[in-house]
Amino acid sequence: MAECVRVDSSTSTHTMDKSITLPPDEIFRNLENAKRFAIDIGGSLTKLAYYSTVQHKVAKVRSFEHNTKEAASDKLYEISVQEEVTARLHFIKFENAYIETCLDFIKDHLVNTETKVIKATGGGAHKFKELIERKLGLKVDKEDEMTCLIKGCNFVLRNIPHEAFVYAKHADSEFRFQTTHPDIFPYLLVNIGSGVSIVKVESEDKFERIGGSSIGGGTFWGLGALLTKTKRFDELLQLASKGQHTSVDMLVKDIYGGSYGSLGLTGDLIASSFGKSATADKEFSKEDMAKSLLHMISNDIGQLACLYAKLHNLSRVYFGGFFIRGHPVTMHTITYSINFFTKGEVQALFLRHEGYLGAIGAFLKGAEEDNPNQYSWGENYAGSSGLMSVSPDMNPMQRARSGTFDMLEMDRLERQLVNLPLLQDPSSYIPDTVDLTEDALAREYWLYCFEEALDGVVKRAVASQPDIPEATERAEKFRQKYRHKLQTLRHQPFAYGSLTVRSLLDTREHCLNEFNFPDPYSKIKQRENDVALKYYQKAVKSLEELSWEQRQFALVRGVLAGNVFDWGAKAVSDVLESDPEFGFEEAKRQLEERPWLVDSYDQWLERLKGPPHKCALFFVDNSGVDIILGVMPFVRELLSRGTEVVLASNSGPALNDVTNGELQILTERIAAMDPVIQAGLREDRLTLVQSGSSSPCLDLSRLDKVLAMVVRERQTDLVIIEGMGRAIHTNYYAMLSCESLKMAVIKNSWLADRLGGKLFSVVFKYEVPAGKPSQDSAALTPS
Repeated sequence: MAECVRVDSSTSTHTMDKSITLPPDEIFRNLENAKRFAIDIGGSLTKLAYYSTVQHKVAKVRSFEHNTKEAASDKLYEISVQEEVTARLHFIKFENAYIETCLDFIKDHLVNTETKVIKATGGGAHKFKELIERKLGLKVDKEDEMTCLIKGCNFVLRNIPHEAFVYAKHADSEFRFQTTHPDIFPYLLVNIGSGVSIVKVESEDKFERIGGSSIGGGTFWGLGALLTKTKRFDELLQLASKGQHTSVDMLVKDIYGGSYGSLGLTGDLIASSFGKSATADKEFSKEDMAKSLLHMISNDIGQLACLYAKLHNLSRVYFGGFFIRGHPVTMHTITYSINFFTKGEVQALFLRHEGYLGAIGAFLKGAEEDNPNQYSWGENYAGSSGLMSVSPDMNPMQRARSGTFDMLEMDRLERQLVNLPLLQDPSSYIPDTVDLTEDALAREYWLYCFEEALDGVVKRAVASQPDIPEATERAEKFRQKYRHKLQTLRHQPFAYGSLTVRSLLDTREHCLNEFNFPDPYSKIKQRENDVALKYYQKAVKSLEELSWEQRQFALVRGVLAGNVFDWGAKAVSDVLESDPEFGFEEAKRQLEERPWLVDSYDQWLERLKGPPHKCALFFVDNSGVDIILGVMPFVRELLSRGTEVVLASNSGPALNDVTNGELQILTERIAAMDPVIQAGLREDRLTLVQSGSSSPCLDLSRLDKVLAMVVRERQTDLVIIEGMGRAIHTNYYAMLSCESLKMAVIKNSWLADRLGGKLFSVVFKYEVPAGKPSQDSAALTPS
């Protein structure tokens, strides 16, 4: 827990300044609203979990009654900021040496807890039972360690994308994150504590210890202490990281003078751990002995894990426990062992939040009456520490902790999130187009880009709350927090999983919410919606005067021109800021002429000459011109063709994206002046649903369950994804089981250059799944 530990650089040991007051907004956040506790006490680390209710501000819109005086301002709707209460889980890790100080702090700040019991697990739960009960006045209720571990593992695998990773020591990025599999079962959990437990997990509540070994982390520590006289586990690993095992181990080439070809054994393979120590008449260094010991135990565990994985036909093998604890040395040796024994068929998987599994499981045991598993949860980047490299040669004084995490916060989401049923292969779906963790050039550019944009975001946040004096102070705190996050990500790009443009945007939204700026663009959206509505009928009338073929092209150009109006793109926001008169026609003139950068328009036009689609799911983007003058005429055409339309918009605000609440009001207003839209709503052929997202990007594996249900019921056969965030930064390579249309204008010069285009280049990507004809044989005559 970095904030309550002072690092003494002269001795490189961790000491606790017991006189300091631990700031609750930094560590034990929202403790005054804590409702329920759980604790997992290991041999050296304590993990505390608690549930709290968080009050935060949300922006709401309400339609004006246009026959009342309220409508005198000629505004379409009013915006109000309301208080809302949501649930949050907090997990904090600290060394056992500081448990008394932390318990004192909790006792002094605890106000509203409803529970009289604290769920406890881990070997140290009995040792500290009396202390906890005396300090907190809560009864300690012990839970089974393995049950808690499995519950915690299931929870993080289900709720945190990029939870699991492969460790690659010599790669450009040490950590390679796995996408969340829609079905997390079955898997093998190899828990390496003092000994080793190998557990087969088949479902939420069905698991079995199928094997294990007495040779584990305790063996490494114990034998290591005897060999090196080093008593601390981390120091032993430090020694091992500097050692050469070949000085102590006997290799195949030491016996045969080279490889043993007929058995397929290379010369560098260990033939006998510590084999040279029996015959060599010399002293061995502590480092070399520690390294040899680490290899011996890791190889033993790796072989055992492989045998059980093969025996039970399991390909997913997760490693955790005290022995792992995010240390590169242990992860590397386990990875090497697994690769060797399975010939690369099975990967060793590690978990970002491995240290918290027991505490999470204990908490879930105590919270079963609240059914936490019936909700979806999301990691709150604003309040969570990140995964850090613990390589001894990488910023050794930067870390004031041992283990992977200091803090983790998870927010309960309003909606249950599931896969889009139309994903071709959910298990291989990756939302993000570029992984900045592995692309250093792109990473540096985008981090610079977000830093450069920070002043503008702060200015916009203050402007959104003109009547609140302390808004400037809160905006400054937001600036400091987000800048700190960006600096962390520059040094540790893997902190929250794969670093992407999406995660940078989401982190910014989380930090804005943290300081009560729920919708900085609300007034801009309101103004642009009001203006665009005045031109809607004129835009529709001009389209109706065109021939069928001219109209199809004009509709597509309209969507693309509308998509130019994006306050998230600096090139556009600068224009919109300096020229308020910049309008729809000007945007059309900015567009690239055909052929576009990505151009499937001819194939799309040909498809339109065939029968109508049954139902189109349209993921919409921005407010104002985009949704009203771009998307709605396109929707109108689909309805006129006989296609049902489902419009999916954000559940919560992000930049100037239209939210579901705003879209409901806009659609009602458009319906009042457009009989096609009105009939679509009345006949239930036009449906508005929430996406479950509050991001400018789109993760098709985490969508509102209601949306997934509507997609199935309507037999959706066309998915339209609009905008740079949803169709280029994410989902550019997404493979769907039905036809799809991805439309976007590139509003970033660097990205355009990288894709081989220029500013305002067009991506129009129409895709048909392999093996499906692009249209039925029977063609309709266009009208």
